[in-house]
Amino acid sequence: MTTLSPNYQLYRLAAEQKSAEVTDWSARISWVIGLAVFVAFVYWLMRQGWKWRGSLQSGLSDLAVRPDGFADGGKLLTLTGRYHASTTAGQWLDRIVAHGLGTRSRVELTLTEQGLDVVRPGAADFFVPATDLRAARTDKALAGKVLPEGGLLIITWALGDQLIDSGFRSDHSAEHPAWVEAVNHLTSSTEGTAR
Repeated sequence: MTTLSPNYQLYRLAAEQKSAEVTDWSARISWVIGLAVFVAFVYWLMRQGWKWRGSLQSGLSDLAVRPDGFADGGKLLTLTGRYHASTTAGQWLDRIVAHGLGTRSRVELTLTEQGLDVVRPGAADFFVPATDLRAARTDKALAGKVLPEGGLLIITWALGDQLIDSGFRSDHSAEHPAWVEAVNHLTSSTEGTAR
């Protein structure tokens, strides 16, 4: 029996080794296409859910329009910031998407004796008459948006017989307490005149 030298054994091992498998591009491309189709399907389901929620809320009254001469009235307060969402009052996760109220956007708020004007570049503007304003408060969460305590200005208003909480965040959150006071003062004065 002959023994092989260690160099010959290494040579023989090196000769027997095979190169690494070549990448199977067809399998890899199939996985990428499958993943893209799955992501598109999930996006489509989310969009259908959004439309379905809108159709469920189609019974909401139409939004009020800004009255003529609104700009001529004296402004109590103005605010620039972000509009986050509107929800059913007291239900911070029940987002309202009808009439474009579910679209987040920049916002310019103007409060006068006539009501609250909400101007949203890139989204539908709306107006809340002073008689429909109910209350204002600061809070930390609305429709999945969670901020530090007092980070959101929540204004409660009536749309027909539905009470709605709309959440705003000022570019300067120190403005929130003044807004709460002004809206609550306006609602108490309009309630007094309505009686």
